[in-house]
Amino acid sequence: MYTQDEQRALFERSKQFLQTGIEAGKSQQHQLDDLRQLIIYHEYRYYILNDPVVSDFEYDQLYKLLERLEEEHPDWVTPDSPTQRVSADLTEDFQSVPHLTPMLSLANSYNADDLFEFDAQIKRFINADPDMDIAYVVEPKFDGGSIALVYENDKLTRAATRGNGVMGEDITANARVIRSIPLQAAFSRQGIYRVEVRGEVLIRKDNFKKMNEQRLAEGLPLFANPRNTAAGGLRIKDPKEVSRRGLEAFIYTLGYAVNEAGEDRLGRFETHAESLDMLGALGFKVPGPERKVCPNIREVVDFCLHWQGKREEYPYEIDGMVVKVNDRQLQERTGFTSHHPRWAIAFKFQAKQATTKLLNVEYQVGKIGSITPVAKLEPVPLAGVTISSVSLHNEDFITSRDLRLGDTVLVERAGDVIPYIVKALPELRQGDEKPIVFPKYCPVNDTATPVELVREPGEAAWRCPDCVCGAQDLERMIFHVSKDAMDIEGLGESIIRRFYELGWLRNIADVYRLDYDRIAQLEGFGEKSARNLRESVDKARQNPLHRLLHSLSIHHVGKKVSKLIAAEINHLLDLRNWTVDDYLHIKDIGPVVAENLSAFFHNARNVEMLETLETLGVNLRQTDEDRPKAADASAPLHGKTILFTGSLQKMSRKEAQEKAEAAGAKNLSAVSSKLDILVVGEDAGSKLKKARELGTVQILTEQEFLELVS
Repeated sequence: MYTQDEQRALFERSKQFLQTGIEAGKSQQHQLDDLRQLIIYHEYRYYILNDPVVSDFEYDQLYKLLERLEEEHPDWVTPDSPTQRVSADLTEDFQSVPHLTPMLSLANSYNADDLFEFDAQIKRFINADPDMDIAYVVEPKFDGGSIALVYENDKLTRAATRGNGVMGEDITANARVIRSIPLQAAFSRQGIYRVEVRGEVLIRKDNFKKMNEQRLAEGLPLFANPRNTAAGGLRIKDPKEVSRRGLEAFIYTLGYAVNEAGEDRLGRFETHAESLDMLGALGFKVPGPERKVCPNIREVVDFCLHWQGKREEYPYEIDGMVVKVNDRQLQERTGFTSHHPRWAIAFKFQAKQATTKLLNVEYQVGKIGSITPVAKLEPVPLAGVTISSVSLHNEDFITSRDLRLGDTVLVERAGDVIPYIVKALPELRQGDEKPIVFPKYCPVNDTATPVELVREPGEAAWRCPDCVCGAQDLERMIFHVSKDAMDIEGLGESIIRRFYELGWLRNIADVYRLDYDRIAQLEGFGEKSARNLRESVDKARQNPLHRLLHSLSIHHVGKKVSKLIAAEINHLLDLRNWTVDDYLHIKDIGPVVAENLSAFFHNARNVEMLETLETLGVNLRQTDEDRPKAADASAPLHGKTILFTGSLQKMSRKEAQEKAEAAGAKNLSAVSSKLDILVVGEDAGSKLKKARELGTVQILTEQEFLELVS
């Protein structure tokens, strides 16, 4: 439909509008025509190809710009303007069918002020007192594919996509394989013969992750996001393939309802919340605890902001909250525009995706020598921060996404914290983009001697096997003092780097022979800070043996393995005499970990460093106090596996796990057929559901667990 040159030009023009808005001195009518064409193109990319090149937020900004221009110049509005219809997703693959009533879009808001203005506007429409409280229903704005379901005489007779709001695509065969859509629902008990309900088809985030992991293993292109995967799944021609995507449907409104004589039955429901409760009772999946009836707009704002902070905990993608007047009579009095109901608005969360340029790639070395490529980006605002650097993880990540220097890329903040590159946009390439060539030699090494990188079978990372420039030693020291390792308070990463630059630290042993008199003279320290740091270092010398072992940055040796090894020895240097087979005799230790441990303790330089640590007073012995006690066969949870989920009220998660181990149980990290007991706190989610589905897991409350182990 569009050539590559056309797509590139449309993208660049979009960016120009987003940066400058309507330009003075240029024909506004010409710019309005441009905006229409841009929005039509982005709708094609989003709804037809399921492959957008701008973020939702950027699209909304372009749409608002068009709306403003058309409001200022109503005589310039054309019948084919995107504002005169609801965004289309019709293709030629499915038969078009009419909706029983139009499926309109929603007006958008982005902050609390917008919501307060929405409330004031409704009061103006109904001539109400400005101080009057209006009740609203607030529910998630699901990010999937819209669907309309028609039931006649209690049976599902048709399912359709949103389409252009008036006509949609008939996808009945595909809808029938979505298990959360009832094939029969007892509407007749409500005196309803024909009904149309609307909802959104989604994919759970954990299922989406599994699908992409499988596609990566099979060498297939990765799906960009759950929304596109769900919407695209609705239009797959093979219903069997649709069923394999694990689609689910949430129903969020009752759009049409008549009795056998054709008389309206929507009026029997006084509120929107009442109609949703009815749909839930009939077996439809409707928003539950994440839906709330708020007595006034102030509570609406609080609830929306609450969910903006919690959206990553929700198992489905949501990009905002929908606010609807609860009273149906007030809805009717408020009415509709041609585009949206006046009595509803979407509160959009801050953008999670944005497009920007990949300018360069730099490389970092880790504590075990792993080389991590880091993309340097043209700075872009995203979810409240400016992103300029993104980890590219490893060479396979770069190859699987066909990333090139100069590419326009789609960036997302995972969990609103960690940014990552979703994909490149190859259709916007201009021909001067360059492949990213992963280095053969350590790119961090600043000495004259190059070190060739190695990649072990089965591993994704390239590693520098023999650091000669000290970069790995610095990273090892940073990890050694961290909270998960020796936990030396006051000696964080920035201080380690500062002491390293001063020449005071070159290896782990140097941490225990710092000159505190010199430290006291440093800017930002003083005698008290130096004294506190000395006390923290002295305290770390007495740490249990498993902490020291974990702090040594041996490849694949984490907390669990460190505890297993420490339990089998009296002194850390006993491992000088261990063979690979000795390690393999320990349960849960495999050949890769055994080889790594054997190599470390047979390296003379490592042994010398450990001997030095012991002369500096660092504990290398396993004490009886720290050695794990074998659980008594009569212990209440002897031989059981256990998992904790939800928020515990009477103890921390760590305390609960320690109590479980003391009672003879083994802690697991996920629900599986190996799990015996699930302890459930408040707001338990998917783990509880999965445990119930297994039917073999004993489910306990926090209080029941405490009574069992006391």
